[in-house]
Amino acid sequence: MKNKGRIVSFFLIVIALGVVIGLFTPKVAKDINLGLDLQGGFEVLYEVEPVDKTQTTDRELLESTVQLLNDRVNKLGISEAVIDIEGENRIRVQLAGVEDQNQAREMLATSARLSFRDVHDNVLLDGADIKEGSAKQDFHPDTNAPIVTLQVKEASKLTEVTTELSQKFVRGVPLPEREDLLVIWMDYQEGDSFKEEVFKEEPKYISAPGVEKPIPGTDVMISGSFTVEEAKYLANIINSGSLPVDMTEIFSTSVGAQFGEQALNETVIAAIVGIAIIFLFMIVVYRFPGIISIISLSIYTFLVLLIFELLNGVLTLPGIAALILGVGMAVDANVITFERIKEELREGKSLHASFKAGTSNSLRAILDANITTMLAATVLFIFGTSSVKGFATMLIISILVSFLTAVFGTKWLLQLWLKAKFLKKNPSWFGVKQSDVKDIKDNSEVPAKFLNKEWNIVDYRRRFFIFTSILVIIGAVSLIIFKLNPGIDFTSGSRVQIVAEESLDSEKISKELAQFDLDAPVVLSGENNEIAVIRYEEIIDEDRIAELNTYFIEEYGVEPSVSVVSSIVGQELVKNAIYALAIASIGMIIYVAFRFEFFFAITTIIALLHDVFIMLMVFSIFRIEFDVTIVAAILTIIGYSINATIVTFDRIRENIQKQKKPVKLFKDLATIVNKSIVQTMTRTVNTTITTLIAVLAFLFLGAEPIQGFGIALTVGLIAGTYSSLFLATQLWLVWRGKNIKEKPVDFRKKKRIEGPQV
Repeated sequence: MKNKGRIVSFFLIVIALGVVIGLFTPKVAKDINLGLDLQGGFEVLYEVEPVDKTQTTDRELLESTVQLLNDRVNKLGISEAVIDIEGENRIRVQLAGVEDQNQAREMLATSARLSFRDVHDNVLLDGADIKEGSAKQDFHPDTNAPIVTLQVKEASKLTEVTTELSQKFVRGVPLPEREDLLVIWMDYQEGDSFKEEVFKEEPKYISAPGVEKPIPGTDVMISGSFTVEEAKYLANIINSGSLPVDMTEIFSTSVGAQFGEQALNETVIAAIVGIAIIFLFMIVVYRFPGIISIISLSIYTFLVLLIFELLNGVLTLPGIAALILGVGMAVDANVITFERIKEELREGKSLHASFKAGTSNSLRAILDANITTMLAATVLFIFGTSSVKGFATMLIISILVSFLTAVFGTKWLLQLWLKAKFLKKNPSWFGVKQSDVKDIKDNSEVPAKFLNKEWNIVDYRRRFFIFTSILVIIGAVSLIIFKLNPGIDFTSGSRVQIVAEESLDSEKISKELAQFDLDAPVVLSGENNEIAVIRYEEIIDEDRIAELNTYFIEEYGVEPSVSVVSSIVGQELVKNAIYALAIASIGMIIYVAFRFEFFFAITTIIALLHDVFIMLMVFSIFRIEFDVTIVAAILTIIGYSINATIVTFDRIRENIQKQKKPVKLFKDLATIVNKSIVQTMTRTVNTTITTLIAVLAFLFLGAEPIQGFGIALTVGLIAGTYSSLFLATQLWLVWRGKNIKEKPVDFRKKKRIEGPQV
């Protein structure tokens, strides 16, 4: 009766969770803020400098500038703007879902210092003389043309200025020679001149009305060849107030709305396919526990999205990748636990005893693996830029939630079935053949097997060393000769990407870009050559970006994605990437040395460097663009690789602890190492397969911008599996075995972490 109550409780819990997830997941997903790469928009990093040269760039000045920028953005009707202060003199602005990027960019960068000058550029009135919030769009009383009206604070001052100008009015004088003009400027710069601008088709000043007679009162009318939208825009700019700083754009990236929508759809499909295949894999390999893991993985996915939404996070393409990679972390914890339970079942223990021992023995490896990955994610968060920081945030949340759901959630749900008769008497429900279960009275040791076969891996260590050396030599030659193919993130310059609905002609695009003085090779990609990418070493200025946007929207019906990175930002990204990798490596050395021993730590880092090097080699040989998201991929690879290495090292330590005395012979140590490798091989291979399923789904079904990221993870996962099983352990064996007689291997005094009791 009690057992039936447990099973009924299980189904009630699962149904309740299913209802909650089914009802709230659509709302949570809808409320999550999407990044630029998923809905279009642009991101700009400004370096700010006070207009008043005597003023310092302090926190108060930056905060007041951010407030003014927020006011301007609100006037554009953008409610999800992200404007942050970075460092001592920078402001980063992210505007997603912007319909008119040119207008938004201009509104942000315009300092909005309004001034009224004479034809000799002398200041007659400035922004301080204008009544706050008085500007509005109106229509000219005579011509009905759109105009902007505003009010000055002191009528007497306006009257005085216009009286002086009206005295210079002479009918019939050509515009360039008139002296009665009230020239209205926005952001007048030193060196600007009305005498020069008046002859240009599009002068810098807003308008230059003649003053025939003094203007009484406080009303001022700004007329020109405005459209209604342009007049409203000018009124909004004036009302937003002038910025106390000059802003220089040092980094920018824009994504067309069509491109963002396409990326979102492709990524969602890739995520669904990837997770569905992972679920199927878990059921096929682990049978009943696999079904339990699917429930906990579903809870994991829902909780990660919910927490991310509550934190008001911005979901980007790398962020979704982190979510799916988190599924791999959760699967890893389940796989480790299930494999340990299967080992105990093969020993002839009861289901309850196997469950208790398996969950307890697996906790230490899971904990160590999650902590080391958390180190990599934390370093990414500290040193990463916006999209990488978003990836790190999602990865940190994923690690924490996956640990809770996989370790405690899966255990809790599974233990409700422990007394079910069909499970107790049939180990095949856990993927264990009855023929593999030995008699509990049999004290002989069960040989470690992989694919039902015993393996002697350590005897081939020389071959592994030779193979690794060959790869390293090939990689070194490639990196010396071909080097890497760095993206503009690291080199500075500009990148233009066009995604059309039909095939593109590279020669035609080259000719079109030539009219903007932009000459560079056009690289086509996609199934039907519908994607065009053009890179420039120079930095495209804001005006030409606006011209490009307008031209391609008119010609192809799509908005191009444009990225611009200054040399300052490129150098900083390189520096931060090196810092991130160095600090992550040092942190892992310290942790592994503390939890295991120094020999383990050094061989672990050698294996990690091997994995990163192999990935760099592939990128060098195949000339794949190396951008800032690849740094995130490298640190993710480090986290995954160290996971597998630590699980194997943990098993080596455990097997040594089981010895009645310290290990003093190299032969005995080799036997233990070989047994540990084979025991953990199924876990390592299965975890790699499930994670690769998700990564390959992104690689083949996901959006084009994340494909480099997917290639890096694919290569890194394969290299990490190889190094964890065949390189790190062999290096440790050879290194540690050299002085085994002087210093026997003994971990028996190490305390073990026990799992929660059932």
